[in-house]
Amino acid sequence: MKIEGSLPVGSLQNPCLDLWRSANYQINLAERSLFPVIDDSEISLMLLRPQEIPRYMAEGKLDFGICGYDCLVECECEERIVEMAELVFSKQSRKPTIWVLAVSASSPIRCRSELSGKSIQTEFVTMTRRWLAKNSIEANVQFSWGATEVKAGRFCDAIVEATETGNSLRRNGLIILDEVLRSTPRFIANPEAYADPWKREKMEDIVFNLRGVLDAEGKSWISLNVTQEDLQKVVQILPALCSPTEARLNKEGWSSLTAVVDEAVIRAILPKLKRAGAADIVVSPISRVIR
Repeated sequence: MKIEGSLPVGSLQNPCLDLWRSANYQINLAERSLFPVIDDSEISLMLLRPQEIPRYMAEGKLDFGICGYDCLVECECEERIVEMAELVFSKQSRKPTIWVLAVSASSPIRCRSELSGKSIQTEFVTMTRRWLAKNSIEANVQFSWGATEVKAGRFCDAIVEATETGNSLRRNGLIILDEVLRSTPRFIANPEAYADPWKREKMEDIVFNLRGVLDAEGKSWISLNVTQEDLQKVVQILPALCSPTEARLNKEGWSSLTAVVDEAVIRAILPKLKRAGAADIVVSPISRVIR
């Protein structure tokens, strides 16, 4: 028995494959192939454009897939699939992709209410029309095949484009007027596959492993030894996901503490821990955090 799923081709392809590999799935992809080979005989994978994945899922042609929430909205499939998990990763960072309304810096348009009767180009037409309707704005939405940023002020009045930082938009002489949608990757399943006990458990196992990797990002494992006399001073310095684990050592009056902490604070707390009485401090990377 197998489950068949799709991963996104394009900008999310490599980050997605890296995530699976970090979860100890061995995946190989031959040059120009759209069928990744995985070391699990119960999983079959293919690469598809993320905009198409929700539709095939809703039609029951795939068991599971990974695509952005924006693709669910564009396909109007939010209610036709089962969303099993949010997986926060992207091509540049762990920030969400933000779809924004932007205009040329030389445009007289400065707010969304001024869009009435204007032309807007975007790769996500349905999503944009839904946003306009929600805000009671009537505008002419046109499909863009790409390079959308050059079109504002030249071939249309405004654009709706995806960004993570806004830097590319600013470099191309655009200003952001409004936020249309925030999107992160989602692990989705078709309802029929989700209702099948074996397939559901298999998909839950995949989600379990992928989320464990994402939850471990930016975290480190720290262990140290400390006397009972200095224990509370050290514990107060140590910011952990939960209370540090304490174990008594064979050496009388000494304990060992272990904790998972954010990498961002390691540099700042190590000297403080040492001054507070901590000894034999070891910091290690973490590959998984299972909550």
